[in-house]
Amino acid sequence: MKKVSSVFYVTVSLVIIAVFIGAMFPELSEQVTTNINAFLSTTFGWYYMWVMTFLIIVSIFIIFSPYGKIRLGKNHERPDFSTLTWIAMLFSAGLGIGLVFYGSAEPLFHAFYDAPLSEPGTEQAFKEGLAVTYFHWGIHGWAMYGIVALALAYFQFRKDEPGLISATLKPLFGDKMNGPWGKLIDILAAFATIFGVATSLGFGAAQINGGLSHLFGIEVSFPTQFVIVLVVTVLFLISAWSGLSKGIKYLSNANMVIAVFLFIAVITVGPTLLILNMFTETFGIYLQNIVNWSFRTASLEGDNRAWLDGWTIFYWAWWIAWAPFVGMFIARVSRGRTIRQFMVGVIVVPTLIIGIWFATFGTTAGDVQRSGAIDLTQFSTEMVLFNMFDQLPISGILSLLAILLIFTFFITSADSATFVLGIQSTHGSLTPPNQVKIIWGLAQSSVALVLLYVGGLTALQNTIIAAAFPFSFVMILMVISLLKALNNEVQTAKRKK
Repeated sequence: MKKVSSVFYVTVSLVIIAVFIGAMFPELSEQVTTNINAFLSTTFGWYYMWVMTFLIIVSIFIIFSPYGKIRLGKNHERPDFSTLTWIAMLFSAGLGIGLVFYGSAEPLFHAFYDAPLSEPGTEQAFKEGLAVTYFHWGIHGWAMYGIVALALAYFQFRKDEPGLISATLKPLFGDKMNGPWGKLIDILAAFATIFGVATSLGFGAAQINGGLSHLFGIEVSFPTQFVIVLVVTVLFLISAWSGLSKGIKYLSNANMVIAVFLFIAVITVGPTLLILNMFTETFGIYLQNIVNWSFRTASLEGDNRAWLDGWTIFYWAWWIAWAPFVGMFIARVSRGRTIRQFMVGVIVVPTLIIGIWFATFGTTAGDVQRSGAIDLTQFSTEMVLFNMFDQLPISGILSLLAILLIFTFFITSADSATFVLGIQSTHGSLTPPNQVKIIWGLAQSSVALVLLYVGGLTALQNTIIAAAFPFSFVMILMVISLLKALNNEVQTAKRKK
């Protein structure tokens, strides 16, 4: 434990306090998180929209600028991982459980229950429901991940700085980042990581519980979810002990294989032609409306502000809360790639895959709903997928595959998070001690359990909004610092010529 920094002790202490308060005063905790959520969503919704759109603009500029030729590492270095394994790792860390949790439920909700733009249940709402889902999971979030990861990778591998958020701000604040202010920023990043990942772990436990209940009649309850989290915690700690090149690499590839099998099965037994047509048309709707939706704030009465706060603003906050974790992980596995290759790979490839995934599961759910065979909107989010499978051939196999995929995503996300939290709390070490990773693993599982105990999925969503807000300001400073450093490098290279 000699490598451990003060970030470790302070953040662990804060997490223990948060877990204790949540466990001892669940009703008060739920009320507080609800009030914070309502205040931030209502008061700063416009701010979240601007931040996410600003990051897309910066990403496009970097891709087409001379900065794109710069390599994330020394000029002779090449990527550590194959492109396929790299994409698998991006996906497993950057999306994971949410892809299965919301795959059928979100497009269905937007189309048939609370449509943001059209009358629910209409053909137009069906199309817009898919397009809005792409909007929530596509370019905006991945541009934000890309920028944060790029800043970390550039300073770590190009400038030989430690792999810390605070190190990316040295072009702006110099050696001050080696002192208390730098520690404060790293603590903030670690705290956001804990709660961001805990939210996804909570979603995963709830959906695994839902799937087991649907298939085997196991009760949906907190004790059941406690056992699920306990089992998965043991599994991901074993994986974390084995290291990045073994545990996370193999699990990420396993995730992709299972996800591909599930995807092929659903698109085969589902409405195949409708899925292909809907993806083509709705992805076009998404691209046509991306600018308009990027600035939508529901500013007047009758604009369905509740929908915007509960979906778009929540998603933007969720992406931001995950930024320190996913950004560090993506940076760690991207050494040796050029900035242009990196940014295109991080933004374009996941957005296309996400579009195809949601088109497949969302269109299938919508087709089942339109057939009148069952009303899927009556089920909770975690149960929509399994009840949709009941209307398809080989439903049992599909449900088992989905549960297995959630399990592997669960393990990989938690495993990746323990690795990243280890980096954050050991002065940026790329090989954090196993003891540190285990403590972080237990901490994030504890937070997930407390949030489930306090108020279920509502508490999870509320906490994300609060955890993400302060880190958004750090993220803006990271962008400014990165652009300054890139410009200095390009100008220095020009003078040498």
